[in-house]
Amino acid sequence: MAFRKGGIQIKSADQLAVMRQAGLVVAKTLKAMAEATAPGVTTADLDSIARDCLSTMGATSSFLGYHGYPAVLCASVNSEVVHGIPGPRALKEGDLISLDFGAIVDGWHGDAALTVLVGEVSADIAALSKATEASLWAGLAQARVGNHLTDISHAVEQSTLASAAADGRAYGIVADYGGHGIGSAMHMDPHILNYGKPGRGLVLKAGMALAIEPMLTLGEPEVMVLEDDWTVVTEDSSIACHWEHTVAITDDGPWVLTALDDVRL
Repeated sequence: MAFRKGGIQIKSADQLAVMRQAGLVVAKTLKAMAEATAPGVTTADLDSIARDCLSTMGATSSFLGYHGYPAVLCASVNSEVVHGIPGPRALKEGDLISLDFGAIVDGWHGDAALTVLVGEVSADIAALSKATEASLWAGLAQARVGNHLTDISHAVEQSTLASAAADGRAYGIVADYGGHGIGSAMHMDPHILNYGKPGRGLVLKAGMALAIEPMLTLGEPEVMVLEDDWTVVTEDSSIACHWEHTVAITDDGPWVLTALDDVRL
């Protein structure tokens, strides 16, 4: 049985194996949606693909009905950071779309997001996505037994700063949203910031599972929620980007549960 130690859920090896199955559903669904993303495709079309994948693979949605959320996919375009509701909006050449998706298998959740570039995009947008993905992998690499929670946060921030220096620009690190624990529920303790000093907070233990999800912008980091009470957008209308993976902390190192391949860092 899963249990909480110090408020954090610790999973057995068997439970992490089921989370891996949920993670594979997420990975395969994200791949299917990414391959279908093109100018003229609507965000509702992508949600329909995700629903079909859930049905085919015998999983259920982490998102549908969550606090009333009406879809299985969060589809956030351009200045939308997270929680964009799918609908009739058609994608255009040069857009950026972040696809955030979660699945449940036998009561255990997987959660991940990737960003897709729609056709030919500007160099700034391509660099933003590359920087955000790099910061995700920097954070994942710190999800190790004995590290502190803020070692992940610090790694995300330092990777972002390194990318900004290399790209000759500043990236905004969204402060109001971050990663989270995950397991028998989608959102669990702890909350994971995408910035901060290392060596602070929770000491990571084997059996924990975290969803790490940096969100960067081409402008300032401030965000606001639209009138639909879901869609988070940048206040300055700058382009935003979101990448996410679920990772298990094991004695053998980080195990990325939502990767298509068996990735252990």
